[in-house]
Amino acid sequence: MSGRGTVVGGVEITGFDTVDVRFPTSRELDGSDAMNPDPDYSAAYVILRTSDPGLDGHGFCFTIGRGTELCVQAIGALAPAVVGARTEELFADMGGLWRRLVGDSQLRWLGPEKGVVHLATAAVVNAVWDLYAKARGKPLWKLLVDLEPEEIVDLVDFRYLTDALTPAEALALLRERAATRPEREALLAAEGYPAYTTSAGWLGYDDEKLRRRCLEAVDAGFSHLKLKVGASLEDDLRRLGIAREVIGPDRGLMLDANQVWSVPEAIGWMGELARFRPWWIEEPTSPDDVLGHAAIARAIAPIRVVTGEHVQNRVVFKQLLQAGAIAACQVDACRLAGVNEVVAVLLLAARFGVPVCPHAGGVGLCELVVHLSAFDFVAVSGSLEERMVEYVDHLHEHFTEPVRVTGGRYHLPAAPGYAAMTPAALASYRFPDGPAWTVPARPPPDGRPSP
Repeated sequence: MSGRGTVVGGVEITGFDTVDVRFPTSRELDGSDAMNPDPDYSAAYVILRTSDPGLDGHGFCFTIGRGTELCVQAIGALAPAVVGARTEELFADMGGLWRRLVGDSQLRWLGPEKGVVHLATAAVVNAVWDLYAKARGKPLWKLLVDLEPEEIVDLVDFRYLTDALTPAEALALLRERAATRPEREALLAAEGYPAYTTSAGWLGYDDEKLRRRCLEAVDAGFSHLKLKVGASLEDDLRRLGIAREVIGPDRGLMLDANQVWSVPEAIGWMGELARFRPWWIEEPTSPDDVLGHAAIARAIAPIRVVTGEHVQNRVVFKQLLQAGAIAACQVDACRLAGVNEVVAVLLLAARFGVPVCPHAGGVGLCELVVHLSAFDFVAVSGSLEERMVEYVDHLHEHFTEPVRVTGGRYHLPAAPGYAAMTPAALASYRFPDGPAWTVPARPPPDGRPSP
């Protein structure tokens, strides 16, 4: 799909292209969990073209296969709103742009502020932010860090939030952190941002692979690992026993049920798994059940309850924080409607003193959220206490600036922009006619399917 606009003068957005990109991760069960046993990590992708051939903006939302085409269609309905606009006019009022896209008088009916249209909004909004950062010659995290507190507050739509956080309170919080930003930026540049790995614990891995991947994580310097749980209690007890044996008593062991339980099931199941001293249980029940999360948190304390990758907007995050339902806030760079709404949730989390540990278990999410966590530490929270960014170790080679993680820490991105796939990846994994999908996979010698 493509769109075209008319150049009036200067640098304008002249059109857009969309791509349905899918990676066959189900062949090796990478990404498998109790709710999603065979995901193909995918993205509904948009490229904003401008009158400057050397300047374009890339954005995407994460999906896991079938249905990606719906997000592509929704992007096609939203992106015309920015075609013909001058980039500098958009950059001068990014908060206004967000409100116009989210508040479209007809598309809004399909949400509001949730579902396929909200995912598509993330792709378009993030593509404009990618343009903005490239135009300034900065990585996105640095662009955000260099904004004045008043400019950051202007990014946020505070409608529905003022019972928890007012613009004045957000401004005071940001001003309090402003003078010491350079110190924290220098610390990140020198030491990186703490990470934990999910790559050891996909539910489809057999015991041998689980043991090997846990050993690899320990050798790589990760202090915290995450395992998927929830399909079989017997299997969970065995797998967690293997993991705890390999990683020892001192490393953090996180669990993720991916929404599979009811509230009573979550409480009972975690009573059985508590012997392995889990650091947290992630998504123990429906992501929309604020009171259910609060009930689970009370029942299984001191085990932490966390959620966020399927929390659909800033309002639900507000309620989770108000209810004391979560011990960590797992924002997703593409489930929320782009950078602006993430900033809103970062401010809310700082207001309630809850650490932000972004979700990054999907294609491109690591590349996105490292920018957001760096901004959060430097400009918003000012803290690294109990804060970690998720890391998975596949598909990074398909990005123009793959994340760099060593010693269990993310390095700061350096290239201008946000995150973008390479032209080769877009061409090869385009669904359904890219070579990755039209050329049969060659089985390896042991007969298992190859990725």
